[in-house]
Amino acid sequence: MLKAVSSTLKCQCILKDLGYLIIMASRSLWCMRNNFLLGSRCWMVQYSTEIFLKSISFRLFGVKCGNVDSEPSENEDLLNNLFTMGVDIDIAKKRQPGVFNRTVTNEQDVQMFLLSKGASKEVIASIISRYPRAITRTTESLSKRWNLWRKVIMSDLEIVNILERSPESFFRSKNNENLEKNINFLCSIGLTSKCLCRLLTSAPRTFSNSLDLNKKMVECLHEVGLSLGCNDPMDFVRKIIFKNPFILIQSTKRVKANIEFLQSAFTLNKEELLVLICGLGAGILDLSNDYMRKNYKNIKEKLFSFGCTEEEVRKFVLNYPDVIFLAEKKFNDKIDYLIEEKVSISQIIENPRVLDSSMNTLKSRIKELVDAGYNLNTSNIAVLSWSKTRYQAKLKKIKTVLGA
Repeated sequence: MLKAVSSTLKCQCILKDLGYLIIMASRSLWCMRNNFLLGSRCWMVQYSTEIFLKSISFRLFGVKCGNVDSEPSENEDLLNNLFTMGVDIDIAKKRQPGVFNRTVTNEQDVQMFLLSKGASKEVIASIISRYPRAITRTTESLSKRWNLWRKVIMSDLEIVNILERSPESFFRSKNNENLEKNINFLCSIGLTSKCLCRLLTSAPRTFSNSLDLNKKMVECLHEVGLSLGCNDPMDFVRKIIFKNPFILIQSTKRVKANIEFLQSAFTLNKEELLVLICGLGAGILDLSNDYMRKNYKNIKEKLFSFGCTEEEVRKFVLNYPDVIFLAEKKFNDKIDYLIEEKVSISQIIENPRVLDSSMNTLKSRIKELVDAGYNLNTSNIAVLSWSKTRYQAKLKKIKTVLGA
C-alpha cells in the first residue's frame, strides 16, 4: 500500500508542475484540499474498519489549470499548401479562422476537383480566400453536390462562374440529401431553371432550410393568393418567389404581417393588393415588419413637412415601394440635399428612383450637370438615377448642345 501511495504522490507532483490539479479518490478514501476557507488546509477522511487491512486503489483525475496555454495551434502543412496555391491567407483567416486549426483538410483535393470542372488556379485561390471552409469538403461530397446543381444549371462553366461570385452558395452546406429534396420540391411547384439558379446564388439558405419550412412558406403564399381571389394561386406563388428570392428564408408570420400592413396603410382592396405584391411590392415582403412601419412613418412625416398631401405620399410609395428600404437618416438626408440643390418636392414624388443613388453619386452628378448648364429645376431629374454608361452619354450630349 505504501508503494502505491508513494507512486501516486510522485505522479501528483509531476502533473502539478505541468499545470494540473490532482484529486485522489477511491471507494473508501476521499481527500479534499481547501485553500479558500480561512486559508487553512483541511483533510476529510471517510473510512471503514477495514481500511488499513485492504489495499487501496486510487484513480487520478487531471483538471487543466488556467495557467497553461490552451490556444489551438495552426496547421503548418495547411498554411504551406494554401500559400503555394496562391490563397490570400490573411483574408481567409479573417473570414473563417477556425479552419486553420483543423488537423485534416482537403485543399489539394478541392483544387483538383475544381480544376477538372474548368476553374482556373486563380479562381480557386479566390474562392478559398473568401470561403475557407470549402477545403473541409470531400471530393465525394463535392461531386454529388455538383451533379445536383447540374439539374438546375446547364453547364460546368456556369457553376464555376457562380462560385467565383458567391462561393458560399455552393460550399455553405454539405447536406446533399436536403439539397436534393428541396430542388425536387421546388421543381414540382413549377419553378423554372432560371428561378432556381437565382435562388441558388442569391438565397442559398433556401436549400439549407428543412423541406418542411419551404413547404410551409409555399402553402402560406398559396393561401394568400386564394384569399385575394387569384385565379391561379400556384402561379401567384411562383411570381412572388421569382421577384423576391429571399422570401423562402423568412418566417410566414413576417410575410403575413407585411401583407396586412400594406393593405391597411394604403387602404387597398383585394385586387389592388394583388397587383402590388405580384409586382413592385414583392421585394419588400421579407422586411422586418417593425422596420417597414418605422420607415413608412418617417416617409410620411418628411413629405408632410414639405406640404405633400396624403394622396401624394400614397402615390410616391406605391409607385416605388423599395423606398421603404431606406432608413430614416438616409431618406431625410437625400431629400434635404435635393431640395437644397433646387430640385422640387414634386419632381422627387414623380421620380422616386433618384433616391436609389448614393449621396456621393447625387453630389457628383448634380455638380457635373450644373457645371454643364443643365437646369435641374426645369429638367428631368431621372438622369440622376441612370446607369453610369447611360448617364455619361447623356452628360456628353448636354455638354455638346449647351457648349459647356
